[in-house]
Amino acid sequence: MKNSHILTRALTPLAAFLCAMSLLAQPPKSHHQTLVWSAEFNHHAHAKAAPSPKDWNYITGPQRNNNELETYCAYGSNKPPCSARHPNSFIDRHGYLHIIARQPSPGVYTSARLNTKGLHSFQYGRIEARIKIPRGQGMWPAFWMLGNNISQVGWPRCGEFDIMENIGKTPATVYGSIHGPGFIGGIITHRYSLPSHADFYKKFHVYGMIWSPGKVQFYVDKPSNIYATLTPSDLPKRATWPFDDGKFFFVLNLAVGGAWPGNPDATTHFPAQMLVDWVRVYQDRPAQP
Repeated sequence: MKNSHILTRALTPLAAFLCAMSLLAQPPKSHHQTLVWSAEFNHHAHAKAAPSPKDWNYITGPQRNNNELETYCAYGSNKPPCSARHPNSFIDRHGYLHIIARQPSPGVYTSARLNTKGLHSFQYGRIEARIKIPRGQGMWPAFWMLGNNISQVGWPRCGEFDIMENIGKTPATVYGSIHGPGFIGGIITHRYSLPSHADFYKKFHVYGMIWSPGKVQFYVDKPSNIYATLTPSDLPKRATWPFDDGKFFFVLNLAVGGAWPGNPDATTHFPAQMLVDWVRVYQDRPAQP
């Protein structure tokens, strides 16, 4: 305090001593979180603009992991079954990223999977996205992260955060999971439902993660609404915690079918779309004096 010496001179010796001790005992300046990166998907005059290649890559081709059915398509691709005329991803004039699952012919499904590998990656902080998920049997939207070292060490050693997953047969439930060496599948998966038990596809929601050394917390809508806290002590025996080993990149996708969600059926309507309003990363920064 700039004027503390003036106050001290005006006090008795005992009061001055207590005042000085009080000043010394004040806690250090607090930290606050600063937005360090975001994908806002704004300012596009074109009705169906391409996601920026400075921010997003495409995974393309048939995906048979987890018995999924979709073929992932890049923006502008006409390689069958993809269609540039009917893109599986684009940004609209209102600032939303659309990730769209289509059924161009019976038993054939297309969709999109985007990631930030080699472009943007992070370690620690508060990470969140505002998303409106689709509805329908066989739909599997996800917002997740993988370790940058996946090309060197492979999966699951690289680690995986599933910040949000939903499957069409549980529209009122979302899931947060971690995967790594010795804990894959549903070993460490937590579920969350809204207090009203409303279906998530009806509105946009914020899906987030607070990540710090040795700890991961998942939340929905606001950081105070934490529904799962995970540390190395939660791992099975002989499993290893990969989440302090380096940076992770983002993945956004909408899968179709698979062992977990089941396949589309007569009740499933196409096209189905996942809308992403934004993705944001906040990290701690010392407060200014």
